[in-house]
Amino acid sequence: MKPLQQAQAQNPLVLIVMGVCGAGKSRMASRLAAELPATFIEADDFHTKENKTIMTAGGALTDTQRQPWLQAVADAAQRALDQSGNTVVIACSALRRIYRDQFRKTLPGVRFIHLTADRHIIAARLARRRDHFVGEALLDSQLAVLEALDRDEKGTQFDMSVEFDTVFKQALRSVHAWSAAQAANQKS
Repeated sequence: MKPLQQAQAQNPLVLIVMGVCGAGKSRMASRLAAELPATFIEADDFHTKENKTIMTAGGALTDTQRQPWLQAVADAAQRALDQSGNTVVIACSALRRIYRDQFRKTLPGVRFIHLTADRHIIAARLARRRDHFVGEALLDSQLAVLEALDRDEKGTQFDMSVEFDTVFKQALRSVHAWSAAQAANQKS
């Protein structure tokens, strides 16, 4: 077992890869989960049929519609931690502070990886999307409600305007640093 894997087994992390639709959350989260290794959770899989219908039509969800979805994702992550003890990586928009606070209540110590890019770059990605219920019609509403990480929120932001592999390596270095810091704190 690699040193990082040993540290994760003793001190599993919960990582949420966040951002607006089309920012690259699923790609980044699944790749991090494969590399670490960790349990990967796709938050979109937990949307109700009704929520998916609203978003497919280009409608934004209300906070009331999002709350049970966010709780279902947090509960799935907690179950994964309880069952495997491994690090968990979640792909989830987590657009507002109150949504991230909900995760923090269930998943203490969660860290956020906020993916960003200029609107036109994300819009171009969404225009090429064919196999997802969220399309370009939701981008502006998500950008309007997006709240960047506050200084007291554990996490970092990455600009997805550059080559994916470059950003992936930066994000992986951050995860290694977080894992090492968490292990050091456990020893203290």
